[in-house]
Amino acid sequence: MLLLDEKHRAVNDMLAAELAEVEARFAAELTSDLACVNDLVRHIERYRGKMLRPTLVLLCGTAAAPDQPIGDAHRTLSAVVEMVHMATLVHDDILDDADTRRQGATLNALRGNEAAVMLGDYLVSHAYHLCSALDNQAAARRIAAATNTVCEGELLQLANRYNWSIDEQTYFDIIDRKTGALCGVACRLGALASGAGRDVCDGLDLFGRQLGSAFQIVDDVLDLLGNEQIVGKSLGKDLEKGKLTLPLIRQLETAAPADRQKLLSLLRGEDEDRAERVGRMLINSDAVNEARNRAERFVQQAKGQLAKLPPSPARDVLEAMADAVLTRQA
Repeated sequence: MLLLDEKHRAVNDMLAAELAEVEARFAAELTSDLACVNDLVRHIERYRGKMLRPTLVLLCGTAAAPDQPIGDAHRTLSAVVEMVHMATLVHDDILDDADTRRQGATLNALRGNEAAVMLGDYLVSHAYHLCSALDNQAAARRIAAATNTVCEGELLQLANRYNWSIDEQTYFDIIDRKTGALCGVACRLGALASGAGRDVCDGLDLFGRQLGSAFQIVDDVLDLLGNEQIVGKSLGKDLEKGKLTLPLIRQLETAAPADRQKLLSLLRGEDEDRAERVGRMLINSDAVNEARNRAERFVQQAKGQLAKLPPSPARDVLEAMADAVLTRQA
């Protein structure tokens, strides 16, 4: 995802060093005097994959003020947003009855829903405990507001389960709240911690939200058409739980009446090979390409926000990250 030429090597080296510090802060905050709690925390360390949100905090902080070093507030904010994100993953796996993440057993599959619920809550409570150490409590309020928005997005999606006539606008509202909000606040807070003005902070917040929406659309395509061994988590769960995503919404809106009825019959059925059959229908349609095109438009809109930043290697890496969202396979 990152640029590897000499011009950008210093940014990549900075990220590697700072993300190691963030991981150490994450682990230290979650350490308990109870072995059973530490066992659960160690299990979900595997969930930490791309560390997208901490990376956004660090990169936006650097891009907003290229001549300033990353500070302690950036590291704390990076750990906090990652804790909130990890909590959402744990809770999502419960809601989806998922049994695989990062090519290993989910916490709910391994230890049951009760332990998974409590560990998700443990992550959220520690996120706010760590956030309370910040001098600027405006950051804590921003993170709290974004977390509220994430929960609202999940509730909106739950309210539309098995709604076969959900429209695109409702879908975009769901993904903006569920995925975009936390990416947006990560970008905003990175810039805020570097002393950036409101215009830059607002622009980077929008960059993160649009990037997050593109990321989620690609994720939804992979859930329908991806390879579970490559993606590394249980697939077909959106379909199983009656959650219509953009490719299916587009297909239902544009298909000929007979094809639409066939797809609805599949969606309403309980055939074991339902996900595979739906996938075959989508491969031969324009719906997947249209979804990917919409993700590309989100990425282009996001990159447009970067014009508010001064030219720098960090800004270049942010642009490269945005482009990489469109080609990811996991």
